[in-house]
Amino acid sequence: MEVKRPSFLKLFLLGFGFFGISVVWPLYNAYVPIFLKDFKLSSTTIGFVMTIDNLFAIVMLPLIGVLSDQTRTRLGRRMPYILVGAPLAALTFALIPVTRAFQLLALMMLNIVFMNFFMALFRSPVIALMPDITPPEYRSQANGVINFMGGLGALLAYFAGKPLYDKHYSLPFYAGALLMLVAQILVVLFIKEDEKYKVKAGERIKFENVYKKTFEELKGNLVDVFKSREKSLLMMLLSILFWFIGYNAIETFFTSYAKFRIGISESTGALILGFFSLSFMLFAIPAGFIGSKIGRRKTMTTGLIIVSVVILLTLLGALTIGNKDAIIRLFFVLFAIGGLGWSMVNVNSLPTIVDMTSEEKVGGYTGLYYFFSMSANIIAPPLAGFFIDKLGYDSLLVLSIVFFILSLITVQRVRRGDVKR
Repeated sequence: MEVKRPSFLKLFLLGFGFFGISVVWPLYNAYVPIFLKDFKLSSTTIGFVMTIDNLFAIVMLPLIGVLSDQTRTRLGRRMPYILVGAPLAALTFALIPVTRAFQLLALMMLNIVFMNFFMALFRSPVIALMPDITPPEYRSQANGVINFMGGLGALLAYFAGKPLYDKHYSLPFYAGALLMLVAQILVVLFIKEDEKYKVKAGERIKFENVYKKTFEELKGNLVDVFKSREKSLLMMLLSILFWFIGYNAIETFFTSYAKFRIGISESTGALILGFFSLSFMLFAIPAGFIGSKIGRRKTMTTGLIIVSVVILLTLLGALTIGNKDAIIRLFFVLFAIGGLGWSMVNVNSLPTIVDMTSEEKVGGYTGLYYFFSMSANIIAPPLAGFFIDKLGYDSLLVLSIVFFILSLITVQRVRRGDVKR
């Protein structure tokens, strides 16, 4: 029986869900730390505040993913979380500059906490819609489209946020909130869930059964990870943890590396990272097709080798090239190539995870993916900072290479979740 290929238009519309989320976070990360400086907070305290989203993510995303698996409503199992979470997240995001104007730290912190809570409320359900509506054979390509849309949202935030901020600091937040809300409305209007996950008018659902099944599935997912005799799921999740530690260490400290180690401006360092993000976005869709053609594990392995070699060459260039302009040109080329490799890794990882389970548990496994990737966001910055303080800035690149190699080792032990041919 031939499996029906999902339409590109449908995947493009679904991609607006990730597009909306990806517009908000760059603006939040770029400007909220500046706002918090108004309250004379230390950089350490601001750093802690900026990890609130990750703390919510590692607690809520697995739980909400499982809860959405068990939810049954007239709209489906994912849509209620989007309909509740997205408008409230947009509202609280738009209120961030308003609370800044009041100059009340408690009010601003309360708003930030609620904004992060509401963002976490609908992220797993939005992402779980991709495997919900896509046959396993086409999930790599579909995730490529989703990541392309996410990259487009992030680039829009970076490039449109600056002129808006220059006019007034509140404008990026108002525009970002509106874009996210419109994007999620498009998902709700045009993406239809399977009828088997909907209840008919007048049919009643016992919520105590939903919660009972939720915790049973959550327990079962943890058993799958840690107690299963076949370790593919654990090895894949460890790979995700390792490579995101390597990636987030670079993402967090590369502009500092550029300024304090190489002697180039932080804006140039940020632009080099921008080339990485741009090439990732442009290669996201081809990376999905490659994963479908030659296999996801082979594609991720190739991508990890490319990224590891790129970082190694970056380190060697910094150690051996004395001309600053030559180093800058080399870094632009290397990071553009690194973005291609990173897309081969990132685009094929979530489909590998969700293809290890049944259709009924996709949300829970999506939550597991985010638990391990977001845990890396918490581990990487202080770990990399510690090594920089003790051994100098070159240790940043060495640390990143080590974790990418660790992920390269663990991903070889993944035996399930690949494309079935």
